[in-house]
Amino acid sequence: MNSISLADAGIKFKDFLKDKGNSTATIVAYTKDIEQLTEFLAERGITTVDEVKKEDIEAFLARLSKENYTPKSVSRKINSIRTFYRFLKSNNFIKDDPSLLISHPKYELAPPRILTPTEYRALRDAARNDPRMSAIIELLLQTGIRIGELTALRLSDVRGDILHVPSIEKHEERTVPLNKRAQEALNKYLEVRPKTRSVDDFLFITKSGKPFLIRNIRTSIERYYRLAEIKDAKVNDLRHTFVAHHLKNGTSLVLLSKMLGHKRISTTERYLEYVPQRAPENQTLSEL
Repeated sequence: MNSISLADAGIKFKDFLKDKGNSTATIVAYTKDIEQLTEFLAERGITTVDEVKKEDIEAFLARLSKENYTPKSVSRKINSIRTFYRFLKSNNFIKDDPSLLISHPKYELAPPRILTPTEYRALRDAARNDPRMSAIIELLLQTGIRIGELTALRLSDVRGDILHVPSIEKHEERTVPLNKRAQEALNKYLEVRPKTRSVDDFLFITKSGKPFLIRNIRTSIERYYRLAEIKDAKVNDLRHTFVAHHLKNGTSLVLLSKMLGHKRISTTERYLEYVPQRAPENQTLSEL
């Protein structure tokens, strides 16, 4: 067994996450969680990975609860810690894994936020004078793609009435249809999109031609939510709304699962409890 300091282990863990192809958001979240744990352990005089015991991790989690972290947040940090310890064990930095003895706190998952037709029409109306954001909102709403997939799109991925969704963050590439509303919104944006020379241009860019980043897209959509007076809604709720709409209209679970890029159809089926009235199953797709 090769002993290593917690600080050095944290650096190696970050490199490991990068090599595994994790998203930037995941890397930031996991490394911050481990840095937080490392700082707590240092207060207890613990500086190497082989010194850490189950009781130390439990004390860390107890402090989080005392500082009003929700059970869901604590559970997420446990996931980070267990990933960290799997990395340590696989690299022979520790003999025993104390994280396996830690239990997740119980909590109930909140139901997905599904926008009503009145709400997504109000969002669409709020962004009507912003061609770029109108196209982004319409694409997320009409195709159900993830925001990370949207930011990775290139001009060449728009192929008439078909959108090629590239492989990103362990999600496989796929193609999804573009309905009339999505095509119209994209065409209006492309008319005013800054001209750039590269054949590999990102689809959504800033005025200076740089990629339109996820965090800036989130901020912009949340701004239009506020303008439309839509409360407690996030970017991913456009994807939830896409799923619920098509399930309600009877779109085949198999077809919908493929469009969403779900690895298991059971992931799509979970939405059924939030769609009380479902039309007979069919192979059609409708506009929102």
